Amino acid sequence: MQPRNMSMSGVVDLAAVKAAQEAKAKAEQARAETARQGGGGAISPADLVIDVDEAGFERDVLQRSTAVPVVIDFWAEWCEPCKQLSPLLERLTVEYNGRVMLAKIDVDANQMLMQQFGIQGIPAVFAVVAGQALPLFQGAAGEEQIRQTFDQLVQVGEQRFGLTGLTVDADAVPGGAPEAAPEEAVGPYDALLEAAVQALDSGDLAGAVQAYKNVLADDPGNPEAALGLAQAELLQRVQGLDPQQVRKDAAEKPRDAAAQIAAADLDLVGGHVEDAFGRLIETVARTAGDERDAVRVRLLELFEVVGAEDPRVIAARRALARALF
Repeated sequence: MQPRNMSMSGVVDLAAVKAAQEAKAKAEQARAETARQGGGGAISPADLVIDVDEAGFERDVLQRSTAVPVVIDFWAEWCEPCKQLSPLLERLTVEYNGRVMLAKIDVDANQMLMQQFGIQGIPAVFAVVAGQALPLFQGAAGEEQIRQTFDQLVQVGEQRFGLTGLTVDADAVPGGAPEAAPEEAVGPYDALLEAAVQALDSGDLAGAVQAYKNVLADDPGNPEAALGLAQAELLQRVQGLDPQQVRKDAAEKPRDAAAQIAAADLDLVGGHVEDAFGRLIETVARTAGDERDAVRVRLLELFEVVGAEDPRVIAARRALARALF
């Protein structure tokens, strides 16, 4: 899914690993509290599309996002493209039958929310998943693009945060209950992957690395295990580093491959993705032989951490090709 020039990779890059685990735990706590208070029953399809203002944003969006991905439609009465996009978002939200919700925000009446999300133009569509905001697309979008976006939101919500969605009252659905989607079989590696996630969350990086390797030994193409292994190995590499000394060495030794590789690892862990890529690409251009190859290999490993479809990875691949050839 690549709506315009935005990406969903912020859900899975290394800088969000710990935040994702914390958000998942909070989501589980919130769902438990809702159940304890007698909430969480079936809702009407009309309740899947709501108008939200600044006063109700925490309750209507942030809290609800602990159970279901909440898509946010920033619109205004004078916005002509909004008049095409908003009805489409509403129809598809109802069609997804509780797997997503839609929060409609009038930007004229909610200027503070518009500023907080950095909205430059409308229509603009975001999502909040387990309390984390994600940019989706700006401007008009077709039905197929929106379906792809919704599908990935549902997948991210389920796999990363354990979101189960909402139960919709079948009797209130026009035409009766929609045909139920077939249940997905539990994968053979779910227990190992869950063990790896728990090891990451507890700081047992060696245990997480081994758990991911166990999956890849039987299923070398498993994307979740490959991503998790890249993340865990990166965290393991930086665990004993002295950041101040690493950055001092990198500044004093611009041609030293090992110094630049260590600094790039720290850049990525700190969320400075483009800095990490740029540092290694510049080092590739400065070095040769085994040192150059070591830098290139590390850069490819960092690409795996961020995700092949991330625009920053795509741009960095082009820059790497120019540096090599």
